[in-house]
Amino acid sequence: MTAVTLPAPRRAEGIGARVVRALLIGIAVSFLALLLLAPLGAILAQALERGVQVYLDSFADSDTRAAIRLTLLTAAIAVPVNTIFGVCAAWAIARFEFRGKSLLITLIDLPFAVSPVIAGLVFVLLFGSHGWFGAWLLERDISIIFALPGIVLATTFVTFPYVARELIPLMQQQGSEEEVAAITLGARPWTVFARITLPKIRWGLLYGVILCNARAMGEFGAVSVVSGHIRGLTTTMPLHVEILYNEYNFVAAFAVASLLALLAMLTLVAKSLVEWRMGSGRT
Repeated sequence: MTAVTLPAPRRAEGIGARVVRALLIGIAVSFLALLLLAPLGAILAQALERGVQVYLDSFADSDTRAAIRLTLLTAAIAVPVNTIFGVCAAWAIARFEFRGKSLLITLIDLPFAVSPVIAGLVFVLLFGSHGWFGAWLLERDISIIFALPGIVLATTFVTFPYVARELIPLMQQQGSEEEVAAITLGARPWTVFARITLPKIRWGLLYGVILCNARAMGEFGAVSVVSGHIRGLTTTMPLHVEILYNEYNFVAAFAVASLLALLAMLTLVAKSLVEWRMGSGRT
């Protein structure tokens, strides 16, 4: 038997493809190391600069605990609200034709186009003491700006597209044949949703919820405008990091930042697991 050799141009093409692949992988890894791994390493190094005990003592501060509680509370309110909105909006857009459908899709994308700072200023103009509804709110002793409701409103605004934008293309791709068949057979709308629609979209829904929660806990711009930076009362974790850093309390600032980074990493792990599960579900 004689050995079969590939033509020289084909071998050259194979070598060139491998070089390009290695180059692209090297660029991607270097980019991630420079912009992701290096900052994370710097945060942990600064947080642990004076030892583990000092790091842990940073979380014993009452203002830090208040910022953590406020962040979790804000996410616990904003994420379920946006989940309900996202499911309803996606169901309406993917399953029905109605006047104003294009406008609704555009409005859902609005937070992606508007700066969070501008969104915060809009809420100040609406609910601030000199805003459109300011006098009415003052008469009834209702505080929205520089209070929890304003923080929740701002966070909800900047995060409400995530669930809807994940579900709309998924539900459009899946079609409505099974739902129509179930309704034709006499199933109630809620039964159709619980038994047919929800199982089909559950992984996409979880993916959108994870992204929404990550943005809710890390939001800075809009919350910074409406919070008033009242320490221990209206400062979320990102705002508290800024306050500690401006006070040159670097260990505490990087300790809180490391907690945010840890939450972000856990979010990425959960996101990857959901992506893997969605991918395996299609095969």
